[in-house]
Amino acid sequence: MNIKKNIKSVLFFAVMAFSVSSCTEDLNIIPNDDQTTLSDELFENESAYKEVLAGVYANFSLTGTDGPRSSNLDGVDAGTGQYGRTLLYLQTLSADQMIWSYENDQGTAEIQRAIWTPQNPIILGMFERVRASIGFANNFLRETTDEKLDARNVSEDTRQEIVTYRAEARLIRAIAYYHLMDLFGKAPFSDETTEINSRPEEASRSELFTFIESELKAIEDDLANPRQNEYGRADKAVAWMVLAKIYLNAEVYVGTDRYTDCIEYCNKIINGGFSLAPNYLDLFKADNDQGAARNEIIFAFISDGFSVQNFGPTTVMINGAVGSLERNGESLGVTAEGWGGALRVRKEFADLFNGGSFLTDTRNTLITAGRPVTITDIADRDTGYVIAKYSNLNTAGVSSGLSQDFVDTDFPLFRLADVHLMYAEAVLRGGSGGTIGEAVTLVNQLRTRANNPQAVTVSDLTLNFIIDERSRELHWEGHRRQDLIRFNRFTGGNYNWAWKGNASNGIAIPNHLDLYPIPASSLASNPNLTPNPGY
Repeated sequence: MNIKKNIKSVLFFAVMAFSVSSCTEDLNIIPNDDQTTLSDELFENESAYKEVLAGVYANFSLTGTDGPRSSNLDGVDAGTGQYGRTLLYLQTLSADQMIWSYENDQGTAEIQRAIWTPQNPIILGMFERVRASIGFANNFLRETTDEKLDARNVSEDTRQEIVTYRAEARLIRAIAYYHLMDLFGKAPFSDETTEINSRPEEASRSELFTFIESELKAIEDDLANPRQNEYGRADKAVAWMVLAKIYLNAEVYVGTDRYTDCIEYCNKIINGGFSLAPNYLDLFKADNDQGAARNEIIFAFISDGFSVQNFGPTTVMINGAVGSLERNGESLGVTAEGWGGALRVRKEFADLFNGGSFLTDTRNTLITAGRPVTITDIADRDTGYVIAKYSNLNTAGVSSGLSQDFVDTDFPLFRLADVHLMYAEAVLRGGSGGTIGEAVTLVNQLRTRANNPQAVTVSDLTLNFIIDERSRELHWEGHRRQDLIRFNRFTGGNYNWAWKGNASNGIAIPNHLDLYPIPASSLASNPNLTPNPGY
């Protein structure tokens, strides 16, 4: 089963069976009625286990079963509650790379100006959508215990497959807890043993870190080897990537240096059979589930203009990147006017590609002609540069023709280039198990791929260089807030950018904004949750 082509029908089959609502405190999946229970009858055909697993994956892409405008979360909009879109907003729109023009869209002004509150609908959407992933995974694990399989007389061949399915469900759950740990610093904790309809206890950041680490190590042997699973499904490398990420950020999360562990898991991925795509921009095109891009992308959120329509990150970024002046939508594989200049870049990001070796750098897709770089009025869509990184055309420059509104381009959550830069940073921060020479080589492989003639030397490789190079390589991929926090540049006044703190030139913001608030409605529904400091 190719998940990209079958995920919508699978979601309908596996997810419509449940009513997920924010008033169900731990978001375990509760049967809606007698007609829609994940019962033994459903599993009479043993292929149902794989299809229900696909439903767990589907929460990364889809928001409901009645099209892209439907939501299976009560009180959460399909746009502000789509997993990848809210992740993009909270990690990228909140930082120094992106501006959203239409501030009448609920929640966006507060996010991009860093003035959010616990009532923000985008923050609520992320919190609830991530918890839905946990709920779906928990339910799958409840339905695949030895006792359940024995009672259903499941065949030995299927039981062997279910071992891998269960590991993947636990990995999806670990990714969800990783996002809660990073964004909110704590979370209501539930697993497959938690009583349905209970109000879960709050887990601290250190408790979540320990759980994620132990889970990923426990399931490693049961996951498919790197690049050996079907497209859209996770493997060992995805678990290694999450481990490398939490180790790189461990000083932020738990106050402990884990850079040596980060290097260990970066080495595992680097030696796992992945390779850089020769053409940088192929990674962000409509067929990035195939060919050389697939050799670099470790894990992606699926999008498809026909079967997986959503208002997710690539639909937003491609339609949003159509300039108000340029009307360049056809060159990006969408309608000529797209969303009329919804997205632009902030000056501080544009300055990272300022002249010199960056004139030929293929990562520089800024469209600048006739535009001032500075955005003094966010509503003025004719100011500020636009960008053409993502496209709904394939590598041959052709549109699939499936849709000009909903794109085919998958969102690369994790890819090899990030591992190169994590390795280099961890070495610079004192981790062992790697060398500065290898770090230089890995960074220069990215420079060469980008057609940038300025090779990096040992003396060039500094932490200041790394934070800028991560922005050039990984912009609009959902990493920037996390990176700036790790470098102590997100809150405070060490580094300001346009509209930070609601000022056109940027001002210092308080340190409590390093974490998002627990949503007000979530606090109201579960008295075991406590507000984050400062909110």
